[in-house]
Amino acid sequence: MSTATSALDRLLDLARGPMGPAVDLDFGVEQGPFAELAALLGRLNGFFAFNGGVQVYRVGEEGLGPELLEWNGEDAWKSAYQGLADQVFCFGQDLFGVQFGILDGTRVVRFDPETAAVTDLGESLEDWAGWLLADPDVNGARSFAHAYMQANGPLPVDQRLLPRRFFVLGGEYAHDNLVPEDAAAAMRVRGPFAHATRDLPDGSRLKIEVR
Repeated sequence: MSTATSALDRLLDLARGPMGPAVDLDFGVEQGPFAELAALLGRLNGFFAFNGGVQVYRVGEEGLGPELLEWNGEDAWKSAYQGLADQVFCFGQDLFGVQFGILDGTRVVRFDPETAAVTDLGESLEDWAGWLLADPDVNGARSFAHAYMQANGPLPVDQRLLPRRFFVLGGEYAHDNLVPEDAAAAMRVRGPFAHATRDLPDGSRLKIEVR
């Protein structure tokens, strides 16, 4: 008799990690997305999946790639969004810097770095893992990550791909429109754009100053 395997178990079977030493993490809750995140990082403290198309941040002073608590601090990148990202606790990202996070401690969401739009993915990390596994090429950037790696080698663990022309402005998911960039710096570049265009009607003209 077969035993059903959870989506998170299947995702971990595909993962490459850990990115940091073993940890015993406690967010002070016994259930919900934060409890799931603590358990996940207790099993594998930071990892990549889908050829590097998805990254989950490690926690702790030692390790590789972005650190979970530092990533969610004001200084890393969130200040560039001027409040638009403050309510999302980000635990991972895709190849293009789209953030995966927890909203209000109860929902798992996708945060678009160009628009600051939040898309609900479910009430648990299990829902998030199921969403990734339902279409790894679209939701987890699996095929693009593989093609990019074949052409350019693997990205360093602290870098993601930044579009020269933003996707929301018609930029293509093509190698000549994408450059490797420090993940936090790539978010800071897009923050002012997301803030300035938040409520603009289509066709508006704007000037962005990136500090």
